[in-house]
Amino acid sequence: MSYFDNIRTFVRVYELGSMSAAGRDLRISPAVTSSRISQLEERLGVRLFQRTTRSLSPTEQGKSFYRGATEILEAVESAEAQIVNITENLKGSLYVAAPLGVGRRLIAPQVPGFLKNYPEVSVRLRLSDRKVDLTTEGLDLAFFLGQPEDSNLRIRKIADVERVLCASPDYIARRGMPDSGSALVAEGHECLSLRFPGATEFQWRLTTPDGPKRFRVPGRYESDDGDVLTDWALAGHGVAMKPVFEIAEHLRTGALVPVAEKTPPEPIQMACLFTHRRRQDPKTRLFMEFMVDRIAATI
Repeated sequence: MSYFDNIRTFVRVYELGSMSAAGRDLRISPAVTSSRISQLEERLGVRLFQRTTRSLSPTEQGKSFYRGATEILEAVESAEAQIVNITENLKGSLYVAAPLGVGRRLIAPQVPGFLKNYPEVSVRLRLSDRKVDLTTEGLDLAFFLGQPEDSNLRIRKIADVERVLCASPDYIARRGMPDSGSALVAEGHECLSLRFPGATEFQWRLTTPDGPKRFRVPGRYESDDGDVLTDWALAGHGVAMKPVFEIAEHLRTGALVPVAEKTPPEPIQMACLFTHRRRQDPKTRLFMEFMVDRIAATI
């Protein structure tokens, strides 16, 4: 078993915080994962992780080694990228994250076309509406809606995505048709909120005659899954703010209808994030360009 494989396994265990999760990610058994870490610890003569039956955490030596280990992997990836640039023979795995709606409707359908062009590349698509960390999660790039918080990452803008406030005809029949953000608040409408762990407040930023304004909307329903909000809206439980591309079919059939049209939501940026190092990887660059072209033509 190669020392390099042991280092790669250590990095994934460190980033994912679990032997089993790292094993699944690398497609190796938990026994092989544990064996590789043990071999690495034996070679280095230190303990890299503190293990209990319920948790795993890096030691100080493990934290120090992680910094050097990632530099080793980056150096190898850089060397491979130079060879790929010469041979144009793309190979290896791409780790990609995207919000659920974006991933299911825009990214996933295009992946087979990309892999058909590059048969030695594999794509590992992680879908979640939570915020992701490219560095700690070992991602090559992440698609997102909104504004990123980390200014150290590079951004490739794809498009400004139109959004709409919407509800089902059944909900409107019961609660009335709100004409604005102010009406949503004053009339106590159920507003379906996309919210993540750790969020301290939730507001909707809407366009008013006086410019953009934030509304602290009421509502008892919240989820970190955007598709759950769509399902609740379809079932008549409240008003949702959704990207138009996610609910276009429901708008077309009338299952959902626009509300509060005097104060529509501001468009939201769709873009992809990557680190400077990842941008240098040819397969990352080509995957990004492939997706950007197709998504921009879709929405």
